[in-house]
Amino acid sequence: MDSDDETLLEFPCDFPIKAMGAWTEEFEGLVVSLVRRHVPDLGEGAVRTQASAKGNYLSVTVTVRATSKDQLDAIYRELTAADEIVMVL
Repeated sequence: MDSDDETLLEFPCDFPIKAMGAWTEEFEGLVVSLVRRHVPDLGEGAVRTQASAKGNYLSVTVTVRATSKDQLDAIYRELTAADEIVMVL
């Protein structure tokens, strides 16, 4: 069975991925560079950031044009393996 059969998503589709971590000057760039390994043609406006109320944390949402479940799984594995990233949704 193809792994794409194991999801309710229909590919290709736009899919938002949110990564959260401590606010640093480098955090947004880190998240984007990790996602670009799997989606080299990120569109303009694909990245949104939001600081926490006290400014200690930053969430970075990257909306990708996903082509398969395997691609999304690889992105999630890469993001969750990074020590700087606390949570991925």
